[in-house]
Amino acid sequence: MNQSSDFYNLGIAPNILEALKKLNFKIPTPIQEKSIPLAIEGKDMIGIAQTGTGKTLAFGAPMIQAALRGNKGLVVLPTRELAFQVNEVFRKIGSPLGVRTAVLIGGESVNRQIQSLRANPQIIIGTPGRIIDHLEQKTVSLGSIAVLVLDEADRMLDMGFAPQLKRILHALPRNRQTMLFSATMPKDILDIAQAYMKLPVRIEVAPPGTPAAKITQELFFLEKQDKPRLLPKILDEYRGSILIFSRTKHGARKIAQGIRTLGHTAAEIHSNRSLNQRREALDGFRNGKYRILVATDIAARGIDVKGIELVLNYDLPQHPEDYVHRIGRTGRVGGIGHAISFATPDQKSDVREIERLIRATLPLSALPKILPVRMSLTAPKPSVPANHRRHRRHYS
Repeated sequence: MNQSSDFYNLGIAPNILEALKKLNFKIPTPIQEKSIPLAIEGKDMIGIAQTGTGKTLAFGAPMIQAALRGNKGLVVLPTRELAFQVNEVFRKIGSPLGVRTAVLIGGESVNRQIQSLRANPQIIIGTPGRIIDHLEQKTVSLGSIAVLVLDEADRMLDMGFAPQLKRILHALPRNRQTMLFSATMPKDILDIAQAYMKLPVRIEVAPPGTPAAKITQELFFLEKQDKPRLLPKILDEYRGSILIFSRTKHGARKIAQGIRTLGHTAAEIHSNRSLNQRREALDGFRNGKYRILVATDIAARGIDVKGIELVLNYDLPQHPEDYVHRIGRTGRVGGIGHAISFATPDQKSDVREIERLIRATLPLSALPKILPVRMSLTAPKPSVPANHRRHRRHYS
């Protein structure tokens, strides 16, 4: 049997294999194929893989298998959205087998979380700050955790969670299995591995900074005031789901408002939105209520929405690594996708940094004739029949 043909020779227990089969998981991704056997064996591991490669199942299936043997687990990750996504995977696979989870995140009722902890979950999923809150209130104990996963570890360090992570690590038993997953490998990650892991096996399925293979990319150089004039042209060109990234929450709100005045359905996600507003926006984006989602980098990782046709970097990211995470929202798990970036003439050095990271030149497209002011974000959009689909126009 070809090793990559299915999940059957990775050491997964039969009842979990049956659950995967029912969920239509057929062929493991490279990170799953390499990680799952080692994780089931109890090895400490560092998994380096770009976003959208199936990392959640790579640690999820082994953690559920460990839970069924009586070994409790903890998953620490950077954002509420990622916590919900990971919990959904655990719920789909583990709930039919009797595996219970508790989600500990900010912005949600502490009392409800305490109730889920009293139900004695086998796996806890949470963000660093809220886990610390529960530790301080003595509503959770980590003394019986046998398997720890640090998911999107580089992102947690970028967000300033290093002190909280150290407190959590000190609250855990020394004799445990630790798995760390990250899209990049900064020095801080190596320091954690050296201090808190036992001879970790390193798995790297793509060099850090490598975009998914089937994502095509495109770059426009334009003046800042021309961005809202080019945007309507792109929104008409691509008729599927579109994820737009803004560098600031004010910008995200302004872009979303402008898109709605153009007649498109749009929602926004940024730190000024409540947890319920963010969940509603994501759910609406998934089910088609909103065709367009405008977000800050809070959504660059951990948003697992299949079938996004286009990612648009309305603003270039502050850090070049975030470019890879942003465009990885399209082309999920081997699918195809497209990414367009707007850059102003004074951002040529930022573009070069991105190109150095991804080891490729971003294809530059000729700027089409800028639309008249009436088509800018502040103007209403001319009515277009719902069944009208424009043919894809080549900008170059």
